[in-house]
This record gives sequence, C-alpha cells and structure tokens, in this order.
Amino acid sequence: MNPVDPKNSAGSAPKPVPPVHLMRIFFIAIVIILIGLAVGFIPRWGTRRALAQETQELAVTTVAVVSPTPGQSDFGLPLPAEVQAFVEAPIYARASGYLKRWLVDIGASVKTGQLLAEIDTPEVDQQLAQAKAEVAQNQAALDLAKITAARWTDLLKSASVSEQETAEKKSDLDLKQANLEAAQANLHRLEEMKIFASVTAPFDGTITARKTDVGQLITAGNGNELFRLAQTNPLRVYVRVPQTMSRAIAPEQKAELVLDQLPGKKFEAKVVRTAGAIDPGSRTLLTELQVDNSRGDLLAGSYAQVRFTDSVAAPTLTLPANTLLFRSEGVCIGVVTAVGKVEVRTVKLGRDFGQTLEILEGVAAGDRVIINPPDLLANGLAVRVAEPVKPVAEK
Repeated sequence: MNPVDPKNSAGSAPKPVPPVHLMRIFFIAIVIILIGLAVGFIPRWGTRRALAQETQELAVTTVAVVSPTPGQSDFGLPLPAEVQAFVEAPIYARASGYLKRWLVDIGASVKTGQLLAEIDTPEVDQQLAQAKAEVAQNQAALDLAKITAARWTDLLKSASVSEQETAEKKSDLDLKQANLEAAQANLHRLEEMKIFASVTAPFDGTITARKTDVGQLITAGNGNELFRLAQTNPLRVYVRVPQTMSRAIAPEQKAELVLDQLPGKKFEAKVVRTAGAIDPGSRTLLTELQVDNSRGDLLAGSYAQVRFTDSVAAPTLTLPANTLLFRSEGVCIGVVTAVGKVEVRTVKLGRDFGQTLEILEGVAAGDRVIINPPDLLANGLAVRVAEPVKPVAEK
C-alpha cells in the first residue's frame, strides 16, 4: 500500500515508524537497563568482596613484634688491678761473714753486675789458703809418684824389681793424681765462694729495700735477705676479670690504666696472658697486662683500675620479658618469618635485667619476635604483623 500524503488528506491515519527507529529505541532501552543493573550490582559486589576480604583478614591472628637489641655490657666497667714489678727478687748472701760495707740504698737504680755490698769472710779466706796449700802438697806428691813409677818401669825391664812392686808404684801415681784433682776442686769451690763475698745486682732495676747494715753477721743459707731489687720498666698489671667477661679477653687486647693519685691521666696497657681457667673461689679469670713505665710515673705495688677498650666477643642480645613462652621443652619465643609464618624457637637465657633478659642462643639481631605470644602458638601458624602506631606530631 502506498502511504497517504498528509497534504492530500488532513484526517488520514499517521504514518508508521520505520524499522530503523525501532531498533534504535530498543538498543537505547537495553543500554539503560544495563546501566541500571551495573549501578545497582557493582556497589553490592564491591561491598561483598570487601566483606569477604575483611573476614579473611580477621581470621588471621594479628601480632605485634619487636627486634632484639644489644644488651647491657659490663665490658667497659673499670676493674680493680694491682701493679707489680716486671721482675722482683730478694738478694741473699752466699758467703758467711760480716758485712764490710754497702754501696746502694733504697731508690737507687743499679745495672746488671753492679756491686751492692761487700762481705768480710775471714773463715773463707783461711779455708782458701789451706786449700791452696793442699793443692801444692798434692802436686808435689804427684810429681814424686811420676818419677818413682817411671823408674820402677825401667827397672822392670832388667828384672831388678818385681812386677808387683811396679804395679804398686803405678797405682800410687793414680792415687796421687786423684788427690790432686780433689784438692783443686775444693780450691775452685772456695774461690767461687770468695767471689760471693761481693754482692752484685743480677739484673737492671731499682733497690726497693735494704735489710742489712755494716757489721751485721751474715750467715749463708739462713734466709735473711740483704736487698730487694725490682725491675720497674715495664710493669705487670694483674686484674681479676669476672666470669661473665672472661670470653671477651684475649692476648694483645688493649686496655686503659688509671690511678687515683694521677687524675685525668690514662696509661695504655695490653693483655699479655691469662690464667686460662676460672678461679673456683672468686669465679674470676686472672689476667696479666703490661704497661710501659719508661717515664717512671707508675710505682710498683700501686692499686689501679683497668678498663678494657675493645672486646673480641660478639655483643649479646636482649628481649623484653613479655616475649617469652615457658613450655616443657624450655623457654621459647615466637619468630615471624618472611612469609608470615610462625617459627617457635627454644632460647638460652643469660642475665636478667628486669624488664629485659639477655638471650645467649636462639635469636638473631634481625628477627621479628612476637610480643605477648598466645599459649597455643605453634610452628607454621599464619599471622599478620601489626603496623607500629606512629606518634601524633604536636602542633
């Protein structure tokens, strides 16, 4: 049918809508419906997803963690020490007699072999003269025995004397030779003893005591010392290190020496050796240090204090007391690994500092240790580390 021209008939029916317009209207309606569905569904889907994620996060235990910190060290504390001479020896007499004179007094510096005193030894002098005479006597007897033995040997060739007599003369020669050697040995002993009448210094040092005077009776071997000699450069320093610090002491380690009578002055010392064992009575390690005393500022026998300036032992770590779990296998802690899992470790405790405790084994400096761990904490448990609360900045 042909459409009716409106110009030709005003009261005729309207023209029908083309199919293209119907498809456009339908497409627009579909878009409007989809937009409405999207506007209503997407927020609800996001809400459900956020709720599921929140529920999943709440199902994971949230924990607060702390890292171990270096513990309080006793290494830098001053320790009481005793300053002693490097070498010290009492000087005794080896010869008996009377003190003739002394040449040095307390405070005198002496060298090796320097004469300290002289002893008058009249008895040794008489014994020495007698020994010299005995040597001469035995020498004369030996000379005669040699001539006699040689003569008897010649006579034996002509059968003028018997072999027995010749053997006796040779034996007498050997006897005279032995007597001479014995007399010479006794003379040598007395000469050495006479040398001891001069008391000399066995090493370089300072005379710290004189316990004799002119005219005093000197008896060798009675234990009465004449002088006391000390070598005061360098000096030995002995300090008793507590057992807790003993692992940090090693030879060649540096230390500082201070004395009350020299305020503000510090003397450098170094560890020479240790006893190698803890004294069971005091639970300390006897340690010997050496200090230079070329200027003579330090006096042997002084009381001092030693502070070690470096340590060869690794510093210990500490943890708060509320990080520990006490179980049948021992003291434990919970460590959060890099993947968010719990690792329960057994630790070895050291000193108790009150709110913190020293941990000797079982923890490293970078570990994340759980604070206030629950009793049911187990290996492999997934946890979430709570973010630390940032302090509010003051305006």
